[in-house]
Amino acid sequence: MVLGICPQHSKRFLRALTKEKLLEAKHSGPRLCIDLSMTHHMSKKELSRLAGQIRRLYGSNKKADRPFWIYLTGFTTDSPLYEECLRMNDGFSSYLLDITEEDCFNLFPLETLVYLTPDSEHALEDVALNKVYILGGLVDESIQKKVTFQKAWEHSVKTARLPIQEYMVRCQNGKNYHSEILAINQVFDVLATYFETHSWPEALKKGVSSGKGYVVRSLVE
Repeated sequence: MVLGICPQHSKRFLRALTKEKLLEAKHSGPRLCIDLSMTHHMSKKELSRLAGQIRRLYGSNKKADRPFWIYLTGFTTDSPLYEECLRMNDGFSSYLLDITEEDCFNLFPLETLVYLTPDSEHALEDVALNKVYILGGLVDESIQKKVTFQKAWEHSVKTARLPIQEYMVRCQNGKNYHSEILAINQVFDVLATYFETHSWPEALKKGVSSGKGYVVRSLVE
């Protein structure tokens, strides 16, 4: 008779393995900071969307072979966003990440920071373990042009954009719509896939949905 693995034991083992990988990332993995200091003017709908993006980002990180350690900065536990995260995200209070009211610019040495913004002139070339990558906690409705770029510039912090222009081309669509602005979970999917594969085409294909009006260059050549 072939003995199977008890599903309950299997789930416990996978949870323990995931926890071990995440805690290891805290000490030796790449670091990602979600800057939540710009959420005070957001509507309830926008906060709900952002909470959902945080949930999806965390879910992707848990599944990654090489997870990042995540910081939620500029984030107070008495804020409407925190309440929305608790309401929408099952187990949010037990997420394995760092939550702090500190601003990301005060938390890390400025020379280690790279603020990812579509307004940057510089394409991101690599994901380095000695850098902290920052994503602005904004959603489509609340994005004002160059707000994250301006914030980084004011603190003399380096900026970079995903290399969409270098590895993707615009594709025709009915609405003639093209946008390089991604949700934070989509940006994370690009970063995480690149960190595992070291292939920008593969990473961009994973994170940039067809609805953005771009396709990987190699697919049209």
